[in-house]
Amino acid sequence: MLDLCFSILAADFTHLADEVAAATRGGGTMVHVDIMDGHFVPNITFGPPVVKALRPITKLPLDCHLMIEDPDAYIPAFAAAGADMISVQQEACRHLHRTLQHIIEQKVLPGVVINPATPVDTLVEILPMVHHVLVMSVNPGFGGQQFLPLALEKIAYLAALRKEMGLNFRIEVDGGVDNDTVAAVVKAGADMLVAGSAVFSGGNAEKNARELLRRAHAAEPKTASTAKKTATKPKASRK
Repeated sequence: MLDLCFSILAADFTHLADEVAAATRGGGTMVHVDIMDGHFVPNITFGPPVVKALRPITKLPLDCHLMIEDPDAYIPAFAAAGADMISVQQEACRHLHRTLQHIIEQKVLPGVVINPATPVDTLVEILPMVHHVLVMSVNPGFGGQQFLPLALEKIAYLAALRKEMGLNFRIEVDGGVDNDTVAAVVKAGADMLVAGSAVFSGGNAEKNARELLRRAHAAEPKTASTAKKTATKPKASRK
């Protein structure tokens, strides 16, 4: 199942509730919240109060990505504010296993994130305990950046590891996901698609989200059962 995690970083903040509603009508299934502290990344965005404000205006899961130093100090606050998922940067965690345990103790789904320069192999030991792995397909800090193709190899490698290890973690991708790149991302194995500018640009989030999802679903690999069903489907009558 594909999830469209629309990133509110690209939304119109003066009409945030309307923007969230429009993206939801277009098929968005998760709200992605980029938390930046101006230290780990060169930008400052949201804190727990914004997550708390989002909670009553949507029933969708809130997917909070902590691009911050010392995430352990803030995990309880984001959990209390209403986060359903919290992902932390591998590069920011001195004791990654302990940090993920901390998230689990808050009754929140744990995720781990890797930047473009970080190898997938740094995550092998903790893959059994995460709900999702987020592959950054841009360097974190700002929206609207160009997709880095090297992310496709990481996504494919994670998909292979998931099968080899008998795990069921989700594979999320964030950065430059748009109408031109989403097919390649899905074919590589990603099933949680973060999109900000591609959804909210032009002020038509509903239409944009629907089109992005159409392209994503068209790129999904057919299962054996689906292929068989398609092959045996009766042809339309010419009468």
